[in-house]
Amino acid sequence: MDAVRLIAAGRHALAQSGAAMDIVGEAWQTQALTQGMGNWLAVSGPRELRSEARGLGEAGGRGCGVFDRAALSEGDRVPEGPPRAVQLTGIADVRQAMLGLQALLGEVGIALVGVACGTDDESLYWQCIESIDAADESSDRVRAILRRIVIRERGSASGVA
Repeated sequence: MDAVRLIAAGRHALAQSGAAMDIVGEAWQTQALTQGMGNWLAVSGPRELRSEARGLGEAGGRGCGVFDRAALSEGDRVPEGPPRAVQLTGIADVRQAMLGLQALLGEVGIALVGVACGTDDESLYWQCIESIDAADESSDRVRAILRRIVIRERGSASGVA
């Protein structure tokens, strides 16, 4: 499945999440997608984006590691098995995918702030804070890729390859 469709599915699932652990689960799904998109671009994307894409994949991987997967699975809050990101087959429009991922990461961060502010569970609070930091780092990597895309397009428009 194309990255843009997976991002749309993630945004929809996050919007439908009501309980704190549902939101945390969707944050984990988003970081897994971030990792998958970064890794895909690092291998198959435009050459000039590969270095930044590796950083995006690493940031997404670190973001996945923030969560206590066993705690997320309690009460069937998170589907058994692999994340949605395993459905990623490609990124047809890198700019559109990066803009969508940036929006999703922002929405995840805002939702996690709400969870952190509303919980009395210290462990959950710190998982949210660390996940907010991870989403912010991933968002920084996405912005770097978007800057590279702009530079690449300007070079193409001026006849420089």
